[in-house]
This record gives sequence, C-alpha cells and structure tokens, in this order.
Amino acid sequence: MHTRLLAVGSRQAAWVDEAVTSYTARLPREWHFRIDVVATVKRKRNEAAARATLDEGQQLLGRIGANEQVILLDERGTEWTSRELAERLFQWQSDGRDLCFIIGGPDGVSSAVSERADASWSLSKLTLPHGLARVLFVEQLYRANSLQAGHPYHRD
Repeated sequence: MHTRLLAVGSRQAAWVDEAVTSYTARLPREWHFRIDVVATVKRKRNEAAARATLDEGQQLLGRIGANEQVILLDERGTEWTSRELAERLFQWQSDGRDLCFIIGGPDGVSSAVSERADASWSLSKLTLPHGLARVLFVEQLYRANSLQAGHPYHRD
C-alpha cells in the first residue's frame, strides 16, 4: 500500500521541511510514504480566488488515481482523537487501496476535489498555515502508527 500527501504549495520554511523529514523517516517502509506537490496558482488582485482554486483543483484531480482512497484535510472536516485516527487508518489500510491525503491551497479546494474525497479530516477547527498543517499531519500519522504497533510514543 502506498500512502502520500498531495499538497498545494511548494515552498516551505526550512523548519517545516526538517520536521516533516524527521517524522516521515519514522513511518513504516511498507507505507511507501511520499509527498507530491502542486504549485500554488498565482492570485491576481482583480481576479477572484475561486479561479485559482478551480485551477489548483484540476491539477489535484489530475494527480489522483482512480482507485485511490482520498482523505481531504479540511478545517470543516471531522476531528478525531489520536486513537480514533489510528482506528480510521487501520480501516483505510484494510481497504487495500492506496491512500492520498490532500492539503489544498490558500483558499481551500474546489468543490470537485471535495466531492472526490472519501473522507474529510480536520486537524483543528483553527485555520493553520500550510507548513504547520503538514507537520501536524505527518506527526499524527506517526502517532497513529505507533498506537497500532503498541509503541510507547503516545500517552493518554
């Protein structure tokens, strides 16, 4: 099974890249985890953000496989505890399809991307900078895996 993050926005601060690399190195090799990036569409002053979101959405949809299970990271999604996420992750993995998590652009994702998603997960009801969302996402994947494996990383 392959697990990946498909994210809009290629430039991240060095601390983001360092933290993401640190946690991804701890993920199981059999997950074949990777991050794929779609460039942020330039927003013009007089043009609606919806146009950029549509363009980014087309790029995202073009990168999603027909059989991939898609989980959209969205502040309006469902919040889970770490234990609930570990159970969800187990269910998704048991499905046998590859997993694709999506973080949209500065203005979110198009309705077509939302409709393609099999689930919507909220890391927080707060609006997070994309770099921080990436770090929280990969740390929670690592935490969920440690819970599944009975590793003492997580403490209730």
